[in-house]
Amino acid sequence: MSGEVITLKYPIEVAGEQIASLNLRRPKVRDMLTADKTSGSEAEKEVAMFANLCEVSRDAILDLDGADYGQLQKAYAGFLS
Repeated sequence: MSGEVITLKYPIEVAGEQIASLNLRRPKVRDMLTADKTSGSEAEKEVAMFANLCEVSRDAILDLDGADYGQLQKAYAGFLS
């Protein structure tokens, strides 16, 4: 499986575009290293990682409802187990 589609419970709008789902691709080691080089807290690094893996802006991730962000975290954790 190359990734997972996350259907948002609470769709967002970014730059005039409605986003109802996110395609979270499986992370590679280079993705994790790139996120680790991002300045900021661990939470900010995680946001940067998810934005990269979903190929959306950081603002899109920041606009997610907490429940939808939790879905991303769960899917990501599943890739690592």
